[in-house]
Formats: sequence, C-alpha cells, structure tokens
Amino acid sequence: MRFTSTRGDAPPVTLSQAIRAGAAPDGGLYLPDRLPAADPAALDPALSLPDFAACFLAPFFAGDPLEPELAAICAGAFTFPLPIATLADGRRVLELFHGPTGAFKDFGARFLMECLERLGDPAHPLTVLAATSGDTGGAVGCAAEGHAAVRAVILYPKGRVSPFQEHQLTCWDEPVRAVEVAGDFDDCQRIAKAAFADVTMTERFNLTSANSISIGRLMPQMAYQAWAALRLFTETGTRPGFVIPTGNLGHGFAAVYARAMGAPLGPILLVTNENATLADWARSGSYTPRASIATIANAMDVGAPSNFERLIALAPELREVTVELVDDPAIKARIVADHADYLWCPHSAAAAEAYSRLDPATRAERPWAIAATAHPYKFADVIEPLIGKTIAAPPALAAILSRPSHKDRIPADLRALAALLAAGSMVAV
Repeated sequence: MRFTSTRGDAPPVTLSQAIRAGAAPDGGLYLPDRLPAADPAALDPALSLPDFAACFLAPFFAGDPLEPELAAICAGAFTFPLPIATLADGRRVLELFHGPTGAFKDFGARFLMECLERLGDPAHPLTVLAATSGDTGGAVGCAAEGHAAVRAVILYPKGRVSPFQEHQLTCWDEPVRAVEVAGDFDDCQRIAKAAFADVTMTERFNLTSANSISIGRLMPQMAYQAWAALRLFTETGTRPGFVIPTGNLGHGFAAVYARAMGAPLGPILLVTNENATLADWARSGSYTPRASIATIANAMDVGAPSNFERLIALAPELREVTVELVDDPAIKARIVADHADYLWCPHSAAAAEAYSRLDPATRAERPWAIAATAHPYKFADVIEPLIGKTIAAPPALAAILSRPSHKDRIPADLRALAALLAAGSMVAV
C-alpha cells in the first residue's frame, strides 16, 4: 500500500515513510492511496484490543518494513483498559482516560512512539515536534521518555492549558523538552507546520510529527473505535452511534475512516466548543478557518482543524457527519447536572450535552457511545468549583504530580524555535 498527500503534489510513499515524515512535503496530509477494507465478520469481538488492532490495521502495514512488527507495536501501545460504562439512564460511555496520562491521546502517542522507535537510529535520533492544545503533549512526553531512537519537543500555548496539563507537559525527563509559546494553539501549530515545511530544519534536526497530522496517530484511534463499535454491535445487533468531542479533528476523522473501512459504526456526531469552524461548515457547506477562542474545553480550542483536509478528501457518502456546538455555559451545566451519576471532564461534558440534544427517537434507534476523552481530575480547577467537591487523583496522575517541572520559553516565531533546537541537546548529530 502507498500513501499520498491530500494536496496531490507529493510523490507516493510507504507507510514507514509517511510515519517518519509526519506531513507530506507539499504541506498536505497522508492517506492510503486506496481505502483499506476490514470485514468485521472476520474479526472476533472477544479479541483483546492489541490483537484486534493488529488484525484491523494489517492492510495499512502490508508490504511495509514495519509489517512484521505490527503485533509487537500494538502490544507495546495498548497496555491499559478501554471499558464501555453503562450509566443508570442507559447512556454508554467509552472511557478513554485509563492510560498513563489520563487522556485518549495515550493510545495514539504510545502507538506512534512504538513505530518511531523501530524507524529511528539511536546514533541519529528522530526529533518528534508536537504542538499541543492540552493533552497531546503530555501523552507524547510520557510515551517518548526513555526511548533511545526518538526525542520529543512539545510546543504548548502560554496560559491556555490547565495547571495540571502544564505540569504534565513539563515533567518528563530526557529525551523530552517542553516549550511554552507566547501565543495560542494555532500559533504552536503554525510554527510546527512551518518547521516541517523548512527542508533545512527538517533535515538538520531530523524532525517528525506526533500530532494528529501523522497517520501514525490516526491508525490506533481507528482501531480502538472499531473495537468498541464491534463490541456494542455484537451485544445489541445494531450499529452504535458515536458522540466525539473534537478539536483538530483527528479523533473524529479516525472514527469516520474506521466506518468507511467497514467497522460497524453508525452515525457520528462531532462536538465542538465555541470554536465554530466545523459547526459552520456543517451548517453552510463553507469552511472558513479562524483564530481560536479560549474555552474551558481547551483541548478543543482549534480554529483551523488540520484533519479537515483528510475529511474532505473522502467521498461525500463516506464522510457524512453531524456537528453540534456546545458553549461554555452548557458544558458547565452538564457537569453540574450529571455529577452525582458521572463526572465528566469539560470535553466529555460537551459530548454528553450534545447527546442530550439528539431527538429522543434518534437516541432510541441504537446504542450511542459518548467518548469520555480525559479524566476529570485533569480539570479540577474548572470542575471542583462547579460541583463543590474535591476530585481525587487516580494513581497514574498522582504519580505525575510528584515529578519536577521544567520548560523553555519562546515567542511564536519559527526562528526562535530553530535557535532553541540549535542551542540545546535536541540537535541530531
């Protein structure tokens, strides 16, 4: 299988090359040159997630140097549970926050690092450059720590992440480096994209990406959503609907692509906060990126979602989604309304609120899985004043709090990033 750019001006590459590059040289994003087919009937819903993922993702790896490593990659990445909770009122919750940093990004980051460790060379390590609006950077840092063939540089926006998120971004040891950028997430993403587009920088620092622009991040998200859908489909005989909070559109697109491959997903409801780019597109058909707006669901604060390029590259009948916008007051109200039965993080609360707005007849047609994307403790500063209670840290997040914090600071400028890389130990030699 070959992988081509969404912009059509770059040569086809192998999967290993696409993962290694992150973005295509023409600035586009990689997708397979043909839609892989996965037959859910041939996949046993009793399989563990690692075994299921190895089966589901096999078409992507066919003929690639990483193909013999796929089972080991999945085993190394998916080391924590993925339960589907059933609430007292019948709502299903896909709990994606049981990884080491308490967010769904753990799945993609660990899978990608397993791939990159096999593609890199300890004598000339890959430098993973990741822009984060909240949880990606923590997951990438955790996943990269201790690797020999991979290093990580994490860009995050000053004052636009929660206190716990910032600590989680800045607590990792070598080969991880956290960089506070004087700007918003779109500035961080702009700098990262500019770095990848700069051939000199990319070659000098051996850059690659861990953002959802990387196909290596999307594949594990496709796999676990397909696995969850298959489990619900097997249980109920009906394709489940998924309600997915989204910012850069990686998680939502992964669900769309898994469904296009043949996974038994039904309708997909994407949920945004007050960053209305996707909601406006769904309503009007016009896609107009804009500057991001700060909200309490900060990992969704994206005004120019990168993965829209991938979504729009699919045939119209394959990319069908609905989009619901949920603002901060509604997120807060949902947290308060549900906290006695279930405690949502702000992003998950946006999804729960969007689910509540579905027509009752639509909700009754099938099971619906609400994606709970982060542990509420990570947003205790927002949630505790709303509910009047203290949130206990789960063991994995409590362990993070005991680690020391360290960071670099730069303006929102590519030259500043280049100077930081050149001056530090992250230079590949």
